[in-house]
Amino acid sequence: MAARSRTRSLQVVDTELSADAVEWCPVPGWHSWLACGTYQLLRPVEKAGAETDPPVRVGRLYLYQFSQEGAPSPPLQELQRIDTPGILDIKWCHVPVSDRPLLGSASSSGELQLYRLGGTQEASCALEAVSSLELGPDRLALSLDWSSGRGDSAGLRTVCSDSQGCVSVVSVDGAAPTLLSQWTAHSFEAWISAFSYWDTQLLYSGGDDCRLKGWDLRVGTCPVFTSKRHSMGVCSIHSNPHREHILATGSYDEHVLLWDGRSLREPLADSALGGGVWRLKWHPTQQRLLLAACMHNDFHILDCHPVLDGSSGHCPVLASYILHNSLAYGADWSRLSLGEPLPQTPPQEERDEEEEEEEEEEAAQVGHVRIQYESPTGSFDTSLEDEAGRYIPDALPPRAPAPPALPPPRPSDADAPLSSLLASCSFYDHVLHVWRWDWRRAAGREGSAPAPRGTPPTGPERGADQS
Repeated sequence: MAARSRTRSLQVVDTELSADAVEWCPVPGWHSWLACGTYQLLRPVEKAGAETDPPVRVGRLYLYQFSQEGAPSPPLQELQRIDTPGILDIKWCHVPVSDRPLLGSASSSGELQLYRLGGTQEASCALEAVSSLELGPDRLALSLDWSSGRGDSAGLRTVCSDSQGCVSVVSVDGAAPTLLSQWTAHSFEAWISAFSYWDTQLLYSGGDDCRLKGWDLRVGTCPVFTSKRHSMGVCSIHSNPHREHILATGSYDEHVLLWDGRSLREPLADSALGGGVWRLKWHPTQQRLLLAACMHNDFHILDCHPVLDGSSGHCPVLASYILHNSLAYGADWSRLSLGEPLPQTPPQEERDEEEEEEEEEEAAQVGHVRIQYESPTGSFDTSLEDEAGRYIPDALPPRAPAPPALPPPRPSDADAPLSSLLASCSFYDHVLHVWRWDWRRAAGREGSAPAPRGTPPTGPERGADQS
């Protein structure tokens, strides 16, 4: 039996401002709620003989609710919009705080802003601003992550990164967020920071200096490791909440790397996706599935099973969502359960010849996207250099000793058909998509799909920091 994979668009929403972050609520009982953050740089009108005002970064936070009732109205309904400074990242806390979902926002004002979802599930719900914490002057907050990735609410903290290259650890246990520690982690923008969900004293960060770094809060602010394996800025990191030691990282260099946290000299896997990997999200229940937002090359779902079971150093693409027409930035899995799984594939000999020809044609459409070094805050052309400014050609680091064998995936992950609800957003066209992915694994072997297409989007290729 051949593997079957299908994506279906359910709804498209105009966010009016450039959309760069989207998150489904992970708190049980609140999985229908979706938040979306936007960012826009407003350039002042130039007047002859007058001093030009600095540009202003504005944003908007949207709250939506998804319904599966099958009514004639669209499934995603807007509940609320809040005008804010420009939003670079949003994350829901994985556990309720004071019995309510709590949303964090990293803003262009250099603040961590917290919102509580108020109301009841039966009546109208709304986000209420709770508190905020300024991370420092003259900076943009670029990312945040919660320490609650495995459902642990003890000692609740966030980690934030900013445009000054700093990483900040913030306590959210009390009535207001409190800055616990802050240090300079990278020479340029610290695009991403994340907790190890298995040991929240461990942090990871990635920056525009092409470095991936690890930090142990118990030993101070000196990195416990530094990797130069990515050849361009590191902009995405996510700890696998289902498999201890497994870490995924993405970069402007178009590669997704999987790591074993016990041996970080060389990755377990290197998968080239194209377009610059801005965000990575592990599936909330399936340890093998990784969602990637690839800027100039759409959204892709990777199957990491061959790497997790030690049979391969590459993660094949199971499915791609290619209906966006602009920079692919925000993406997330919903925890909602969906019915009507993909029907079982008929035997190969009964399949329509025209369908097979279409699949072969699609598989042949493989290309490579020229890298545009782009982010929501600016565009850069760069090459990897040493401390003296000399060019460093691409080279692999020395091979590390093989780490201890990882346990095999659970059979349920490998065999069960799966239906997932996802959301993704893109920048220039200010659009939010809600879509569904159905997948049934091939009997007796791991299913895979053609490599992602390499067609760059139409429209501007540079200057994401434009109005």
